[in-house]
Amino acid sequence: MSKRQVAVIEDLFAGQMDEAEVLEAHKISRSRYNKWLADERFAAAYAERIGRAYRQSQLIIARYAPLAAAKLVQLTGCDSPETARKACLDIIGFSGSGQGSGIGNSIHEPLSTIPEPGQLSAETASRILAALAETNEGRQTTDDG
Repeated sequence: MSKRQVAVIEDLFAGQMDEAEVLEAHKISRSRYNKWLADERFAAAYAERIGRAYRQSQLIIARYAPLAAAKLVQLTGCDSPETARKACLDIIGFSGSGQGSGIGNSIHEPLSTIPEPGQLSAETASRILAALAETNEGRQTTDDG
């Protein structure tokens, strides 16, 4: 790859400019850029950078998952019943560790496993059940009335 191609790839992933701005800054025509994309070496380097960017985003998400989980648990005790209910539902739908689930294959992949009994404290489980009971009472009142 040429130094110019490397510089274009670096700028594309630096996050400062969008694709059109990078091409303009390097005085690269769209047709030349399309030819570069068809070149195996350029395409491989481009794909490697995309893969690296996704791995970095997965690492960031993994680092903050415990904090997000802790905040959800805190929200189960919120004074707002709706907020507490939503937090409880999010906890129930959260898979946790993602071990063996291929987490990161798709950021938008639904988390489908329910925590095993004993993974939640008795207090958290109690709050979840209470919030769900409130939700069911509200639905029955609405359905009946």
